[in-house]
Amino acid sequence: MAIYGTALLAACVLVGLLMGDLLGVAIGVKANVGGVGFAMVLLIFASEYLRRKGLLPQPTKEGVHFWSAIYIPVVVAMAAQQNVVAALKGGPAAILAGVLAVVVSFALIPVIERIGKEKHALQAEAVTE
Repeated sequence: MAIYGTALLAACVLVGLLMGDLLGVAIGVKANVGGVGFAMVLLIFASEYLRRKGLLPQPTKEGVHFWSAIYIPVVVAMAAQQNVVAALKGGPAAILAGVLAVVVSFALIPVIERIGKEKHALQAEAVTE
């Protein structure tokens, strides 16, 4: 079942990487700029579009879900490794920016959790009425 959705993921990755390369050329950088991000956004939109049109059977939905769950951690780990190497070469400003981003992300976790609880509480209250 996990093999289903692989073609959709592969197509989104190829298009996303092409878009990232084109963006890099457009801004004068010799690198792929955001190709993986474009690929994930394309995967989300494509799978949602196909689901709404009824063209995404259940095994394919499960396959897309599986590959999405695998794809994100692997890509984040690869990007993190590249970012650490670049940060070490970039000096203290790059390292400080990375540390601040992590601290702010951790600080926002309780805020995001409260947002989810408020929405859930409102839905539960509406159901009981």
